[in-house]
Amino acid sequence: KGRKAKMLARASLREQKINLTKLHHAEYKDMELLIVRFFQDAISAGEYKNLKTFKISDIKIFIEAFIDRDNEELETMRNERRPGRPASKKQDLLESRIKKEKHQYSTGWNVPNLTDADTVELLRKWKGDQGGVTIFKHIICSKNSKDDENEMED
Repeated sequence: KGRKAKMLARASLREQKINLTKLHHAEYKDMELLIVRFFQDAISAGEYKNLKTFKISDIKIFIEAFIDRDNEELETMRNERRPGRPASKKQDLLESRIKKEKHQYSTGWNVPNLTDADTVELLRKWKGDQGGVTIFKHIICSKNSKDDENEMED
């Protein structure tokens, strides 16, 4: 191979690596937006509508509800599948996403700090844009977090 071909190959690999990094970052941001929107819906409806702050146990309930949001659809897919047949692509994707979310929850999930009254108020007023997520105070909440534990990350 010539020098020019090697340079082009390196440039192509570099570009592929950058595009893959961009894709992973976009997926991470989409997941972050999804859970923040879920939290916003959860605290703006029903019995939680008038609360000013929440406990860590409430945050855990919200995270678990977020993880379990597609359980009914997954159960339906499992029941409709004929015995001996492989799972559908959609079922595989759902199962892998749920597994990934459970792992993230067990290791610690960066979520809006609903124990802070200002964050709760800001979250209720949030318009859903990506830039607005940075104004919230966040905590890392895991399955094993104690209810009085407050791992802060501003």
